[in-house]
Amino acid sequence: MQDRTPIDPDRPPGAASAALLAPLPHAEVRKIFFGLMLGMFLAAINQTIVATALPTIGRDFADFENLPWIVTSFLLTSTAAAPLYGKLSDIHGRRKMMLTAIGIFTLGSIACALAPNMLSLILGRALQGAGGGAIFPVAQSVIADIVAPRERGRYQTYTGIVWVSAGVGGPVLGGIFTEYFHWSLIFWFNVPLGLIAAWLAYVQLKRLPRHDRKHKLDVLGAALMMAAAIPMLLALTWGGARYPWLSWSIGSLFTGAVVLWVLFAWRVSTAPEPFLPIPVLANPVVRWGILATTCAMGTSIALTIYVPLYYEVVHRLSASDSGLALITIVVMTTPGSIFAGRIMMYRTHYKWVPMLFLSFGIAALLGIAWNPKMPVLGVVALLAVVGIAIGSCYPVGTVSVQNAVARHQVGIAMGAMNFFRSLGAALLVAIMGAIVLAGFGAAPQRGSVSGDFAATLSRLGIDLSSVFSWVFVVAAASLALGIFSFVMMEEKPLRGPTSPTTSTGAVTANPGAATPAPSPTPAE
Repeated sequence: MQDRTPIDPDRPPGAASAALLAPLPHAEVRKIFFGLMLGMFLAAINQTIVATALPTIGRDFADFENLPWIVTSFLLTSTAAAPLYGKLSDIHGRRKMMLTAIGIFTLGSIACALAPNMLSLILGRALQGAGGGAIFPVAQSVIADIVAPRERGRYQTYTGIVWVSAGVGGPVLGGIFTEYFHWSLIFWFNVPLGLIAAWLAYVQLKRLPRHDRKHKLDVLGAALMMAAAIPMLLALTWGGARYPWLSWSIGSLFTGAVVLWVLFAWRVSTAPEPFLPIPVLANPVVRWGILATTCAMGTSIALTIYVPLYYEVVHRLSASDSGLALITIVVMTTPGSIFAGRIMMYRTHYKWVPMLFLSFGIAALLGIAWNPKMPVLGVVALLAVVGIAIGSCYPVGTVSVQNAVARHQVGIAMGAMNFFRSLGAALLVAIMGAIVLAGFGAAPQRGSVSGDFAATLSRLGIDLSSVFSWVFVVAAASLALGIFSFVMMEEKPLRGPTSPTTSTGAVTANPGAATPAPSPTPAE
């Protein structure tokens, strides 16, 4: 009988390799999963708790032009961190990297809370991203280590609890802290949560089996990616706002970005173990699955950032009320995710779920774009549909990618997925920010916007609602690309302890103890 004893995370790599094939009982899997939940909550709530505070932060620092960089700086550093942490977790263990990620994120939160100006806040958010960008890919790699692909749908309920809690609490707490206390509390709030999450990870992840594999870190590749992304996003942010689109400054930024992206591509193609895993990305399921989840995640984050501003300047809601109105788009991702995950457990054809739901989401976004002044309840209802559509993409895309690669490549694949999701989100945030800033006339010759933001814009003769119509159109286009990605992605049978497929396409699943698929041989 195989040894089912979990491997000590501090045991040297390669020790007791036979035990790596031993499945963990469901009770052990559940304990490990619960050890991850607060860390995932910490990363999830950070995506929503900041959103409702952005207009107030802009007013306090008298700087709306650089407001998108509070989000973009976080996304850039998290983009670079995700693939590196995926490899580091293979080298040093998931537990150590999870603790490191939570620690850096907590230090970044303290730096943000103490920030005296916009630049300091942006740098603090960059430090946050260097830690926060690792929490989800490491957590996803842990789940892939201990749960077979077909059985991961059963854990969508637990993940759903995390997202519902973060989705409900984030916007409300962010609005309340900002309106009745001070926006810095949204960052101080992360500190006790980070300490508790670190303790839980330290205790519960001791049970985690080790799947060590040595890697070389491509730090130069990560640096080139950051260097290429910054001028590109600066050009998108400043174009039409600080400088005309055809100005020398914007042209120089785009030229510099192109040169640096070419250098990045050269580095990826020539490095012994590149920042982006070329063999993994050569898998078509991985490529299309990553693109589908990138469209979903990017749309979700970008809307989360700009919908509160839309509520405040178009519908004149307060910070706390805009937080309440934002809840639906975040919370409703959970039922969409759970439904798609359950379909994956029992059906061989599963990608029709996100394709159908994304079609409804596109229709909802175009409806808001057509009539952005519709009653708030109408907007909330339509954004709930968008939330369900976005949520349905996550389990299908993520599990499909994990199922398409060998066991030792899961950490790398999850790092690559989070790289593109963060980069896609940064790009969408920059595009929507460029639309908003250009539409609001934030150019220096128009004067800076301060005080009563909406009233100032109205005096300038700006049609606030039409500006946001284009934001919703961009979001709809992103979801349309997500549908195309799922159309192109192959539906591979999911590994798992299930009985054969019936003639109707249904799968008789026996959700017993979660059993990972055996580790592949080198030939695989």
